Amino acid sequence: MTELATRAQAFGLIAEGVAAGLSAPWRLYLARGCRYLSLSVGDRAEWNAWRTHLGCPELSVRVYDAGGEIRRSSVAEVVLDGCRISVELVEEISTDDLDRLLVVDPTTIEPEDR
Repeated sequence: MTELATRAQAFGLIAEGVAAGLSAPWRLYLARGCRYLSLSVGDRAEWNAWRTHLGCPELSVRVYDAGGEIRRSSVAEVVLDGCRISVELVEEISTDDLDRLLVVDPTTIEPEDR
């Protein structure tokens, strides 16, 4: 695929991932004009698989209070042919998990850094 100029090409990109064995995203948002594609996944393993499959170099994590519940939003992004693609995972966490937020996820460390 050389560009994501049409809806069919954008959905084809997701279909290729599912055909390769990735879990289908539970939510998919494609903006008008195919300039933004957002995938929401159910767990960290799916998030890691999709971001690896798409080659997402941009990672961000946001922690916020949602009406008394603490949530962590992990987002991985890549731009392919002018289309920004993001893979998002939203997890509910407890105050017990806050210490984990200060520790680097060992699955994201390169082997030579361990």
